[in-house]
Amino acid sequence: MNSFLEPFKNSFIFKVILFIAMFFYNYVLNAQVNEIPKYQASNTALHKEILKMDSIYFTAYNTCNIKTQASIYADDLEFFHDKGGLSTDKKALLEALKKNICNKVTRSLIKGSVEVYPIHDYGAIQIGYHKFYNKQEPNTKSIPSKFIVIWKKEDKQWKITKVISLH
Repeated sequence: MNSFLEPFKNSFIFKVILFIAMFFYNYVLNAQVNEIPKYQASNTALHKEILKMDSIYFTAYNTCNIKTQASIYADDLEFFHDKGGLSTDKKALLEALKKNICNKVTRSLIKGSVEVYPIHDYGAIQIGYHKFYNKQEPNTKSIPSKFIVIWKKEDKQWKITKVISLH
């Protein structure tokens, strides 16, 4: 079979044009990837502090410690869930966690995925990936999902004021 390019396969000019085209294609591809800088914590102490708070909260979540979870959630909490919608009732959210999550679901943080950004005179924004494991369906594959948590620091205490949970 003769292809359209068969007459050009031994052509020096064709090879040069192909090389130049591939060079520019690769250059454009790399330029797009390099537009997004790799995350570097601007405040490593804050990053560690938020990771510690994440650990405290999700240890309570994984062990059904509703009292600790309640102490970390702000009273004016807004919890956005892509599947469940918006919840602004802290008490109802804690009841739902107790009923639907306790001893049924655990969460693990994807190591190295967390970004923390300081918010002047307020607190911090945490962005990362985590996985949830359903104990009632142990063979189901857990897929990483993105989350955003807004933390507020009041009187040296961190509170979760907003959560965006994307699955």
